[in-house]
Amino acid sequence: MDTSLYLIINGWAGRVRFIDEIFKGISNDYFAVLLGCLTLLWLWFATRDKASRDKVQKAVLMAAMSIGFAGAMVDICNIFYTRPRPFMTLPASSVHILFYRPTDSSFPSNFASIMFAFVIPVIFANRKYGLWLLGLALITSFGRVFMGIHYPLDVTAGAVIGILTGFLAMGVGWVINPVMDYILLVLRKIGIA
Repeated sequence: MDTSLYLIINGWAGRVRFIDEIFKGISNDYFAVLLGCLTLLWLWFATRDKASRDKVQKAVLMAAMSIGFAGAMVDICNIFYTRPRPFMTLPASSVHILFYRPTDSSFPSNFASIMFAFVIPVIFANRKYGLWLLGLALITSFGRVFMGIHYPLDVTAGAVIGILTGFLAMGVGWVINPVMDYILLVLRKIGIA
């Protein structure tokens, strides 16, 4: 079923050049992650009132933790399981590659785990920006399948890892709340929070 769904989604690639270019632009290794980081930076500095600022800045710290946790979880998964990329196992005539050919494990998607790691802490602090990040994660993760470099299950597993590490980071943030208060106090004294 995973392969069948992959072939359907990836089968749309190469038909409309404009759509191919959009997905190549937004689902590459850098653009969406950079956009997510810029969103966190915006949230860090844009909130005016103190109560909201504390909540949002702690969410940004937890999102950074979540990204680290997600990367670590993917690395741990890759120690125990390596899945070849679709273009490595499927006939070349059935796959449309719109991207360079990564050589690391396809499962779970590191890209999807990072994109979804942004979402959970932010959505609880600022629903508008959290939903923006969720939409970005969904579209760009779909784009990874569209471009031919992941199976749907790869990005689904990456999304689950990102969401779980988001909740883990929020739990850790709750436990170390006094430490985060101190970090924010120090950063405010030097003018960067």
